[in-house]
Amino acid sequence: MPVIKIAIVGFGKIARDQHYPALFDSPAYQLAAVASPDGAGPEGVDRYDTLDAMLDAVPDIDAVTLCVPPSVRYVLAAKALARGKHVMLEKPPGTTLNEVAALQRQAEKGGKTLFAAWHSRFAPAVEPARTWLDKRKVRSVDIQWKEDVRVWHPGQDWIWEPGGMGVFDPGINGLSIATAILGQPFFLRKGVLEVPANRQTPIAADLYFESTDGYPVSAVFDSRQTGPQLWDIHVTTDEGRLTLSKGGSQMFVDGELQHEAEEREYPGLYQRFAELVESVGSEVDATPLQHVADAFLLSERRSVDPFYWNDLEPSE
Repeated sequence: MPVIKIAIVGFGKIARDQHYPALFDSPAYQLAAVASPDGAGPEGVDRYDTLDAMLDAVPDIDAVTLCVPPSVRYVLAAKALARGKHVMLEKPPGTTLNEVAALQRQAEKGGKTLFAAWHSRFAPAVEPARTWLDKRKVRSVDIQWKEDVRVWHPGQDWIWEPGGMGVFDPGINGLSIATAILGQPFFLRKGVLEVPANRQTPIAADLYFESTDGYPVSAVFDSRQTGPQLWDIHVTTDEGRLTLSKGGSQMFVDGELQHEAEEREYPGLYQRFAELVESVGSEVDATPLQHVADAFLLSERRSVDPFYWNDLEPSE
């Protein structure tokens, strides 16, 4: 397979910490360029301010990865597809389901790959968990996704704007795993969203789902967590309790560690993207985003204390 010439669009924290190292270590790719409005990018790689400028200057790029905020993702993805490029979308794949559906149609019509990159599904214990659950009857599911937004999104105000998703930016990772490992679909029945008085998106959510088999699925998301960060999914079955811990890095059954491996989510993503590009196939599962959309549609909203990055209300 020829080496894929790829570019990163948006070189913020996730691109620096995850995408660039994964590409640097993969023989399947050559990082040809970076487009970022702040001029950021790794040394030795050509940098451009915009996607258009990059594609004009380096027209032989095969693919692009979009690591920009969701609010601008559709426009850039549509432009890249129109220029004949394969596209990887950081999660979530769009701000609305209609955007994602339109990109799917465009990619199919143009014969290009579109990949919605649910990175948490590539955590090392996720597939073993899916295999274990496939042979057992699920009784209930409890998702606990609690992290400190100040640590993971420091100063990034876009997360609190419409389309930024608030607590669902991390919470959707838990939903992406749950939808991958459970054998039945589940649907939201009720929920509560806690929205800071000075923000537009929720900082916490309590959600209650029901599967097609009738078992309950609860999810608690909170971006105010201090101390240990919590990314766990507990599944009670007819043959014991499975726990996926640390975002899918560890699998326990009845408290006994069954599987643990080095975290390689983003290398796994890029391996899958290379396979899709080679076959000119697409993989766009919008189910986790559908659950988030349902939460905004169906849940009760409660106003809570204002959120400030430094925990201090601005001086009047």
